[in-house]
Amino acid sequence: QVPLVESGGGLVQAGGSLRLSCAASGRTISSNAMAWFRQAPGKERQFLAGITSRGNTNYADFVKGRFTISRDNPESTVYLQMNSLNVEDTAVYYCAASPTYSGPIRFLYNYWGQGTQVTVSS
Repeated sequence: QVPLVESGGGLVQAGGSLRLSCAASGRTISSNAMAWFRQAPGKERQFLAGITSRGNTNYADFVKGRFTISRDNPESTVYLQMNSLNVEDTAVYYCAASPTYSGPIRFLYNYWGQGTQVTVSS
């Protein structure tokens, strides 16, 4: 098991920024690939960004230039820096872990956090 806990969500005005954190409790995630997804009400969970254990990153086209994924392996934490937020970014944000996969296919991730709510007001 890889217990993942997201934090850093909240209410922000359009144009603002947030940094989300995903921490692994009780074990290291330094060898895992990690990713961030989000799910808005009534919509499918969608891939945002992934990062390999070595730090190679990939992004969904619609977040390129606005969101940045990073990781701190000694701290077993993965981050998602989100800039220029707009109301369409309102969703529950989830982190996920897999042995090696860091792409957009949800079922290839073994572990998920409980999510953190991000609300962007106009």
